[in-house]
Amino acid sequence: MSAAPFTRLTAVAAPLIRPNIDTDAIIPSREIKAVSKQGLAQGLFAGWRYTEVGGREPDPGFVLNDPAYAGAQILLGGVNFGCGSSREHAAWALAEYGFRVVIAPSFNPIFQGNCVRNGIVPVPAAPERIEALARAIAPNPQARRVCVDLATQTLAGPDGEESGFEIGAEAKEMLLHGLDAIDLTFKRRGEIEAFRAADAQRRPWAYL
Repeated sequence: MSAAPFTRLTAVAAPLIRPNIDTDAIIPSREIKAVSKQGLAQGLFAGWRYTEVGGREPDPGFVLNDPAYAGAQILLGGVNFGCGSSREHAAWALAEYGFRVVIAPSFNPIFQGNCVRNGIVPVPAAPERIEALARAIAPNPQARRVCVDLATQTLAGPDGEESGFEIGAEAKEMLLHGLDAIDLTFKRRGEIEAFRAADAQRRPWAYL
């Protein structure tokens, strides 16, 4: 299993609405000290989150250090979110921190795929919709939460507005059931085994 299944989430949403947030901003290379998925949350947005390079003194002006947005599980981003290198560590860091959804006008395709494989729902939304969500949330982020329903593919904000969003059928299935790519393939195990049995009859020499 790649992550916990995702059906519906109502949570605090943190706005980080900047264009072209690349994977080196999400998790700087200096913060990647192991190949595992663990231990990356502290390095998430380290270049913006802390007052100095390599340090851990929180910058009070950064949204994730604002107590109003404590416990955020939804991130509001800008256009071309996750551009740059293909490092999967960016999705790992977001997931370990606790984010289950990133809402942005557009995503780098590799990053988008990495999100799906790690249980993060990439929700496309128009820039003006994201800006409106940020404004609606701002008076009281802990109370004025955002709801993402993957089953119905709807996004609802504290302003009462609800809108649909697009996601690929395969990505949706993986997220709804907490599957990785191998799990998804194994759902067709019966077909695979039937093909192998038939193929072994046709080409017995290939199975020696």
